[in-house]
Amino acid sequence: MDYPESYELIFQAGGAEDDVVVVHLTARSGAGGHPVYADETGIVRAEISERGEVRMQASGGHQALGAPLLARPLGPRTAAHGTG
Repeated sequence: MDYPESYELIFQAGGAEDDVVVVHLTARSGAGGHPVYADETGIVRAEISERGEVRMQASGGHQALGAPLLARPLGPRTAAHGTG
């Protein structure tokens, strides 16, 4: 299966503009078997299916996870992602 190298996760913010977080493909797979993407800090993590369905993953305790409005693929596709 081919997966994009990166996604923009777009979250609705309280202000005039939405919040955008760029996440990159990791070597991990989520509970659904899809690749996990993370931002540069490792705080924002999401399992993203080939259909663009997003399952946010907690990276620490007491984290309130909101679902993004949209996951927009960025960059070229890559055929492999690891498990673990």
